Amino acid sequence: MHLNTRQLLPVVALIFISLQWTSAQTPVNTQSTKRTKALLSNLAHTASNGHILFGQEDALAYGIGWKNKPGFSDVKSVFGDYPAVYGWDLCNIGLLPFNIDTVRFDSMRYWIRQAYRRGGIHTFSWHLRNPKTGGSSWDTTAAVPDILPGGPLHDFFKSQLDHVAEYLGNLKTGFPFPHRIPVIFRPFHEQNGEWFWWGKTHCTPEEYKALYRFTFHYLTDVKKLKNVLFAYSPDVFETEADYLLYYPGDEYVDVMGLDMYHYTSRTLDTMMHKLGAVVRLAESRNKVAALTETGYEKIPDAQWWTSQLLNPMLSDPDAHRIAYVLVWRNAWLSHHYGPYPGHPSAPNFVAFANDARILMERDLPKMYRPSKKSKHSKTPAK
Repeated sequence: MHLNTRQLLPVVALIFISLQWTSAQTPVNTQSTKRTKALLSNLAHTASNGHILFGQEDALAYGIGWKNKPGFSDVKSVFGDYPAVYGWDLCNIGLLPFNIDTVRFDSMRYWIRQAYRRGGIHTFSWHLRNPKTGGSSWDTTAAVPDILPGGPLHDFFKSQLDHVAEYLGNLKTGFPFPHRIPVIFRPFHEQNGEWFWWGKTHCTPEEYKALYRFTFHYLTDVKKLKNVLFAYSPDVFETEADYLLYYPGDEYVDVMGLDMYHYTSRTLDTMMHKLGAVVRLAESRNKVAALTETGYEKIPDAQWWTSQLLNPMLSDPDAHRIAYVLVWRNAWLSHHYGPYPGHPSAPNFVAFANDARILMERDLPKMYRPSKKSKHSKTPAK
């Protein structure tokens, strides 16, 4: 059969898109395990198929009115299923038995294993204490130059990375031959803000890039971690050039994210325009895009999940192609970002989670198995 040029153009376009996603499925750490490679590949695949995974920070550790209850989750109590993605933080690792949010690291390991066996995905932030003062990550005393190679605190920083590597490297499951659980590591996030000691007024873009690159090389080359994908996640930015100002380079990043919370002063058009820009930047570099942190504190709008998050995201020409969206934690009544039983937004969250394009944990395909035809099974809940 003879095809003319006009007929061939759509075919060529499809091949080009396919090749883009194929290269996007290769982790920057070439020594990554097969399961880690499969995770990145399947994140890209689900996004290209128009599906978005839903996640929450500390979803298994505590919620409104409870803490450390086996099998519990506010999301599950409202919807009947767990999130697909779980966020955790490594602050205090190696220093204290619990992290910044009082989650014990041994309990965290247990929950990570349980969720992984169900098919869930895990991502880690790191609110590292200020190495210069011992204060919190919000202590903005300049410290980045001191922890870079040649700095007086460089050895101390390496010891902190040793703790990170030991913990992530020992996230194992399986019998009789345990394997490492693939994870996404999101260090030194929101660097274009001023609130962390690694932020924009406390180190230069070049110093930040050097910090990120050293962290990557130390964890992969020295500590030999092969189960870690790396994420880059600034806060809201003005231009695409601003987003890339601290970007360490394509050879260091698997996931290009955005931390963007909903405030009354921030319009939906602005939010989705920024998210769409991240998607375009990620796709141009063959990376996976994600809304790595978001939410509306206390969720004062009972229809927020569909009217303020889902529908605007799906309506944007680019923003809908993110792999996952993660809302922040349910700490207490005045500081929560997810639903809980009895909250006015709970029925709307059920509608959000039931949408065919949103994947919860039981909807996930086999994310850790190489597959060119990963399929999900969307089952409506409550």
